[in-house]
Amino acid sequence: MTRPGIAGRFDGVFLSLDEPRADDLFARLCQSLGPVKRLHGVRPMRRAYQLCAELADTEQFFLADGDFDIDPGFDPDSVEPLAPGTAMRVWQAHNPVNGLTYGYGGLKLIRSAALRDLGEAVDVLAALPGEIEFVGTPAGTTRIDQSAYHAWKAGFRECAMLARGCEYGATSTTSQQRRITAWTSGGTGPHADEAAFGAREGLTFAAASADDPIAWAQLNDPAWLRARFAESTGQVR
Repeated sequence: MTRPGIAGRFDGVFLSLDEPRADDLFARLCQSLGPVKRLHGVRPMRRAYQLCAELADTEQFFLADGDFDIDPGFDPDSVEPLAPGTAMRVWQAHNPVNGLTYGYGGLKLIRSAALRDLGEAVDVLAALPGEIEFVGTPAGTTRIDQSAYHAWKAGFRECAMLARGCEYGATSTTSQQRRITAWTSGGTGPHADEAAFGAREGLTFAAASADDPIAWAQLNDPAWLRARFAESTGQVR
């Protein structure tokens, strides 16, 4: 049954680009949270995030990516507002391909004002002005393996950024290496090989790009990522 509203306090926005299962995951999000707005197909990523703030009717709102599959047991009514000075709260998400559970792909509670004042970073939301709060429990699953391309892209982008270093300043070197090992070691599911291949390619990209800001900006360019995937694998998608 669809909820009548989102905890009475927080709006919700679902941000999708080209994910094959986005319609289904959006419907599931609405079943858990109530009426949720959707922004689809907007590029570049930084602009898409800022437009989410314009869609939201509340100053703090839930933000879910197009591959986020919410846990039906997640209770929005129990969620407290962000503390003063906190720009975003991130719940963990489980990755069924490699078995990791951490903030990657997780549900967020975010301030509209912080998105409007977004700075510049490779991991776009790392440039929010204010503190980032990480919740040590998952709110759902990140469905990275919706196609060969999407699995490859997830591995490529995440391992490139892990190799570069966490822009949130909240992850130890040991944790980063453990995650890299899991991403590059294969996993479970029809596109596990593509995810691991993309992860290894992401490491190669990071080593070659060093401090080149133009190269790193390509991680947020969907057209470049698709071309890189096609070149690497010989597949169109």
